[in-house]
Amino acid sequence: MKFELRHLRYVLAAAEQQSFRRAALSLSVEPSTVSRRIREVEDEIGAALFIRAHSGVTLTYAGERFICRARQAIGHLTEATLDVGAIGTGDIGLVKVGLMSSMASGFISELLNTYSSAHEGVRIVYIEGESSDHLPAIKQHRLDVAFLTGISAANDCEAAHLWSERVYVAMSHRHELCEKQEIEWNDLRDREFVVSEGQSGSEIHDYLVKHLAELGYSPNVQRHAVYRDTLMQIVANGRSLTLTSEATIAARFPGVVYRPLKGEVLPFCAVWSRNNDNPAVRRLLSLAKIISKRCNSCWIMNRSQDPLVWGETGSGSAVPLRNPDPSK
Repeated sequence: MKFELRHLRYVLAAAEQQSFRRAALSLSVEPSTVSRRIREVEDEIGAALFIRAHSGVTLTYAGERFICRARQAIGHLTEATLDVGAIGTGDIGLVKVGLMSSMASGFISELLNTYSSAHEGVRIVYIEGESSDHLPAIKQHRLDVAFLTGISAANDCEAAHLWSERVYVAMSHRHELCEKQEIEWNDLRDREFVVSEGQSGSEIHDYLVKHLAELGYSPNVQRHAVYRDTLMQIVANGRSLTLTSEATIAARFPGVVYRPLKGEVLPFCAVWSRNNDNPAVRRLLSLAKIISKRCNSCWIMNRSQDPLVWGETGSGSAVPLRNPDPSK
């Protein structure tokens, strides 16, 4: 078809006003423009749409059929415009989030719960994995944003540090280290560790090797192709230890207790592609930065009160607890 959307607007206005002159007035154009454009439509489709008279115009049978479908087309186009407009403002859409930290509590839990409540029209898809999985996915736009440990730098990616979590040692409630309220690196020499082949297992392995190598020890780290629930069952049933972050200790496992690792804090950051123009992601990142500022202020204030004992309050930041044993 050679005619354009404005041609349909002229036809619809003429049908509603039953006059080319009144239609032109409503559209702020000349009557001759309306008459000429409608004639172009009629020539294109090969049928007269209006019966013209000095008193006005009336629709022909062909005109009535045409108007019915034209109104539907305009309605669909209007709905499409509003729909896409809502996506453009971030009110509806899809956000694919990469995770390697628990959503049980802490910063991620507060962020995503707050965002979901404020943006019910946005669907969030969660994908667990490691940095080595998430970074390529972000660059290929298979992920919109990932929350990773450390300040990850990658080409075509942006990163922002949002929060930090203490490192905890997970152990059986029968383990001899349970008697200590806080674990030091020297306590971990010559110990056996278990990690998952996925779910941050590589990061934990590298973390152990780095810090224990500084003390002259090579850690015994066993890898298991299991998820977190099974890994914690292995910890509960034996003498093996594993490391975990502060947010994960909100999840309870029978026979497993947690002890903070003295002086060890993990920074967490959001990583996203600078070429990602998803408006819903931009809103999520803006909210993340707002919560980060609030949580960091709370962390600094509480740290000055009791810098030695830490736990998880569910507020999204690490703050002091009087009971240093989260398992109790």
